[in-house]
Amino acid sequence: MSSKTGTTPRTLSILAALAFLIAATVAGSSLATASSGSSRAADQKADARPLVIGHRGASGYRPEHTLASYELAARMGADYIEPDLVSTADGVLVARHENEIGGTTDVAEHTEFASRRTTKTIDGVAITGWFTEDFTLAELKTLRAKERIPAIRQENTIYDGRFPVPTFQEVIDLSKRLSRELRRPIGIYPETKHPTYFRSLGLPLEEPLVRTLRNNDLDRRNAKVFVQSFEVSNLKALNSQLRVPLVQLLGAPSTKPWDVAAAGGATTYGDMATPAGLAETATYADGVGPSKDYIVPRDPATGASLAPTSFVDDAHAAGLQVHPYTFRNENTFLPAELRSSANPADWGDAISEYEQFFRLGVDGVFSDQPDTAVEARAGL
Repeated sequence: MSSKTGTTPRTLSILAALAFLIAATVAGSSLATASSGSSRAADQKADARPLVIGHRGASGYRPEHTLASYELAARMGADYIEPDLVSTADGVLVARHENEIGGTTDVAEHTEFASRRTTKTIDGVAITGWFTEDFTLAELKTLRAKERIPAIRQENTIYDGRFPVPTFQEVIDLSKRLSRELRRPIGIYPETKHPTYFRSLGLPLEEPLVRTLRNNDLDRRNAKVFVQSFEVSNLKALNSQLRVPLVQLLGAPSTKPWDVAAAGGATTYGDMATPAGLAETATYADGVGPSKDYIVPRDPATGASLAPTSFVDDAHAAGLQVHPYTFRNENTFLPAELRSSANPADWGDAISEYEQFFRLGVDGVFSDQPDTAVEARAGL
């Protein structure tokens, strides 16, 4: 992406992020109305059981980030459904795992959009494909979702081409309808995807997110909402704007949050996972979403589980809830000792993995097969 003024994209990203932080601080005026801490997150738990979060819906059974996937997750017993949010060209938030949609929609089959295939650098990585920010909502609605990992989830491919890309508002509407129908609250757990990148394009995610939550009476302490991000600065800014709990996601320990890297910072996710790092995170967030290996590492040579770490206890000591990702039933995602065969697509002993993490005290789990998570939780 070039700049007419000669300013680098990295500088634009930094300046845009700083402007957002300043504006958020002014708009918030007081942290008292949206303070971080365990009490805000505690409002989300109806009982002491760990939460089951339908990861991209019930993505083990339907193409991810479709209303069909979200609805199935709720009917399977999930407490929350999780939409990843990206922006369209006209500034509408839609649910996609990434802004590149070649792997999750049938856009490649639409000859009218062939010329929009391009290469972009997203968070420092060159990616070729089609991107939501190059489509209006009306254009995006002509596409249909497809299974992202067909080699592992071949059965899901029978649903390819059936479901459109949903807006954030449509996901909220679905959660409201299902809450009435199922007679229990179905929460939403949105993630801001690549927020620094989208802000550099003039398509910020935070303002429409806040506006949509408020328009739906979901910006209040007892609303069934968590907001999550792999970046830091946008969570800090949202902390002054939202009353709902915020969750800091943690990527690979050796990597940095993109906003930190773009600003020339040195802090890695591994640094953030130390007791001191978790205490700092607790100043603006209410929970952490680590990958599972922060809690139960695996031997890099064999893939077998190693001894659990102190991560859960350290996070709890800082006043943070712990919602690890991602629990899946297929062998390829399980530790070696729980795999049922050499076939990566076969299901292994996923229930034993859930039970181990529940015993270690996690407060919730992101699950592609929410029914399995609910079954494992029933044994607590």
